[in-house]
Amino acid sequence: MKRKYAVAAIATAAALVLAGCSATGEPADDGSADGQDITLWLMGGDTPDELRDYLKSEYADATGGTLTIEEQGWGDAVAKLTTALPDAANTPDVTEIGNTWSPTFTNAGAFTDLSDMYDELGGDKLLKSFVEVGEVDGAQYALPYYFGSRYNFYRKDIWDAAGKTVPTTLGEFGETVKSLRTDAQSGFYVGGSDWRNGISWIFANGGELAVKDGDEWVGALSSDESVAGLEQFQDLFTGASNAPVTEFDSTPWVNINNNDATGVPEAATIIAPGWAHWSIGDITPDPKDSTKTVATWNDDVFGTFVLPGVDGGVAPVFAGGSNIAVSAASKNQAGAKELMKIIFSEEYQTLLGENGLGPANLDYASSLGDDQFAKALIESAAGSKLTPAAPGWAAVEGAGILEEFFGKVSGGGDVAELAAEYDEKLNELLN
Repeated sequence: MKRKYAVAAIATAAALVLAGCSATGEPADDGSADGQDITLWLMGGDTPDELRDYLKSEYADATGGTLTIEEQGWGDAVAKLTTALPDAANTPDVTEIGNTWSPTFTNAGAFTDLSDMYDELGGDKLLKSFVEVGEVDGAQYALPYYFGSRYNFYRKDIWDAAGKTVPTTLGEFGETVKSLRTDAQSGFYVGGSDWRNGISWIFANGGELAVKDGDEWVGALSSDESVAGLEQFQDLFTGASNAPVTEFDSTPWVNINNNDATGVPEAATIIAPGWAHWSIGDITPDPKDSTKTVATWNDDVFGTFVLPGVDGGVAPVFAGGSNIAVSAASKNQAGAKELMKIIFSEEYQTLLGENGLGPANLDYASSLGDDQFAKALIESAAGSKLTPAAPGWAAVEGAGILEEFFGKVSGGGDVAELAAEYDEKLNELLN
């Protein structure tokens, strides 16, 4: 969610962490949490101050110790974690981590096994796709913190004028948005290299990015199912989007709002994480700052729907968000685990939802509310899917392989040939 990836840093840090993440310093203390002072690293500013204050207060009440929260920027988070996690003198006791980075650190031994607490912290009620990327050999190391799943935003005025209705299958979606494209307007605005959205077409057709073959992870872009999904995405991009082939980290809500110069939107439809709805609507000057503008949602102009599956239902979209874990090098294991109990409590999970962050425990998803945004978020997240839990996945992201691959697919390249070529590139980094 709302993060920028520092490609070089991720690639370098992933290589370092895979070289070994053994703890240094004194052995961890798994005794009483009473009086233990601990540190929590949170990434970016997504966790509001109200929630941070709650954690500090509850931890003090539970243990008599002090919880210090340190905010880390997403851009250099992997590099900082790689340096700090193995060092018992400097490691955060508990840390938030990007969901797709979790496999690299869990497989390197950076986190504490929480399997004995799994049921107490929510168990099967926790968002499955996030649990899976934090598992190694069936043991749980990094658990979901919050999610922000993706769904579609569309211009009702444009769709209605063209006589279009919300589609019920992925094929129908493609044909509808292609029919809405003009020279000045994308029927569906998506960047050609935007793999985080593009992989939904692979998943919807039963394909995978990579699979485990024995003890090794191997690329799966060239499977029949993946190729079918990629060809469907290629057809969608070439027929519906005016976005650049090279675009991968965009703000499509800008395109669906009225264009400043012409008053005409550049997109009839977009797909984005749920929090994007705060940036979509009628654009007016910010009453607090005349140099800025604000977006006010207008139900007469804008609408939402989840991306449909191949045969109906919901397509498996890539869910944004984070996991959270206890450092294996922490000397304060008891205190760290006490904080995990607070984070996964009904009270805190409810606070997450009330602040627009999808709670890890889906039993508390109702705390998101009952408006169209909450419903779409919950529906899309329930069927969401993440990247493979391969040890080298952070290196894959850091190398920009999928951006490059999707850009070539969107540019009209032979899908089967490209898929076979990029499976080989994945194989060099996955393990």
